[in-house]
Amino acid sequence: MFWWWWIAPVAVAIIGGLILLSGLASLFRGRFLGGFFGTAGGAVLLAGALAAAMLGQNIQTYSRLTYERPVASLSVRQLAPQYFEATVTQPAAGELPARTAVYPINGDEWRMEAQVLKWKPWANVVGLDAQYRLDRLSGRYQNIDQERTGARSVHALSGGDVASTGPLDFLPWSMSVWDVARKYRRYVDAVDTLYGSAAYMPMVDGGTYEVWITQSGLIARPTNEAARAASAGGFVRVS
Repeated sequence: MFWWWWIAPVAVAIIGGLILLSGLASLFRGRFLGGFFGTAGGAVLLAGALAAAMLGQNIQTYSRLTYERPVASLSVRQLAPQYFEATVTQPAAGELPARTAVYPINGDEWRMEAQVLKWKPWANVVGLDAQYRLDRLSGRYQNIDQERTGARSVHALSGGDVASTGPLDFLPWSMSVWDVARKYRRYVDAVDTLYGSAAYMPMVDGGTYEVWITQSGLIARPTNEAARAASAGGFVRVS
């Protein structure tokens, strides 16, 4: 959090308030010149502190509502036409170390899916971030007919927000924000929805990608030229 956006306005407001009170006291004592300047100066400082506080609130709100964190990175190697090998690395989370696994994938694109707990915007602003649990990695074809009849590949994934985090760190290890929100959803007004989210990108030999969780679900980004060229081509079928 940008604490200085709050500390500085509060300090200025206190100084401005003291100057304003001193100026008003001078006016009541008949010291009109000093009282006028003191009152005017205090009022200006208070107005500046209010403006800075509002700016800080806007910045903090934007920062919280647009917050992202990494879910996984993927690197793809082509083994045959429409057949790839994807190396998936998940970052360290809590007490869990970083993990890497290799999966064969059929198709033109990879797709990662997760279960997502989305909070209401006001809950994001006060510090609760979208929770996720990875579900599966699969391949998909550009051609609908081939999607119906082509070789399928789907792999179970695990990982995500499996430990208590944020404001609920005091909970036992067996509980988590996710578990509490699901169990007591009808009583937790902060929960917006629980739903499935997926991100997919075209596969290309040598392509690298990153998957991130935002406050609204999963997103994917290409991270090298090969992957960017493939995605910029409009998800063109890879032969």
